[in-house]
Amino acid sequence: MSIAENYARIRKEIPDYVTIIAAGKTKSPEEIREVIDAGATDIGENYVQEAVKMCGALDEKAREVKWHMIGHLQTNKINKALKIFDIIQTIDSLEKALAIEKRAAKIVPEKTIPVYIEINIGNEDSKAGIEPEKYEPFEKFMEKLIRDISKFEHLRVEGLMTMGPRFGNPEDSRPHFRRTKKIFESIKNLDIPNVNLQYLSMGMTNSYRVAIEEGSNMVRIGTAIFGERI
Repeated sequence: MSIAENYARIRKEIPDYVTIIAAGKTKSPEEIREVIDAGATDIGENYVQEAVKMCGALDEKAREVKWHMIGHLQTNKINKALKIFDIIQTIDSLEKALAIEKRAAKIVPEKTIPVYIEINIGNEDSKAGIEPEKYEPFEKFMEKLIRDISKFEHLRVEGLMTMGPRFGNPEDSRPHFRRTKKIFESIKNLDIPNVNLQYLSMGMTNSYRVAIEEGSNMVRIGTAIFGERI
């Protein structure tokens, strides 16, 4: 099946309220153009430099979609990231949020950047994000973090993000997704000023069905749309 057919199949399969992030890591401008033409509204990139090149190659077509930073954001790449990305999904500390806030005040002072807090819900050494086992009680830690970020003028917390295993049995991710959903709801119910918590970004090609069953309303899908990485 083509990229366009894959996207259409997945879009038809999952509920309308779930946003599909087409994960464009290592993809060509032609592939991204095809998925945009097929109806994709959101594109995710893992690396700032790749996103800069991609948007340059796509030119006007790049403006038809929202661009999500879904990889680890290095501090020395923040300036470029702010010029490309509409949403940053990988805030993993107050220090990182503060660094983005300071740069945003200088580079895009007219904008408010939607950000998500990345949780390493499985406490996996190979993944980025805040590890719950390091902070107990974790919900209280998250509340304080989000309250601190809510004071920033140029950032607004709009979601939480986590990952399940890329391979293996997707059912193994279910308890992790379920816990993340509980954290999401507990924070949302606090009604923190200047926080608009509405997106729960969890689930990838291997696990998006389970993630949606457990409350995800945003999934990041690469392989199922574009095919296996070469």
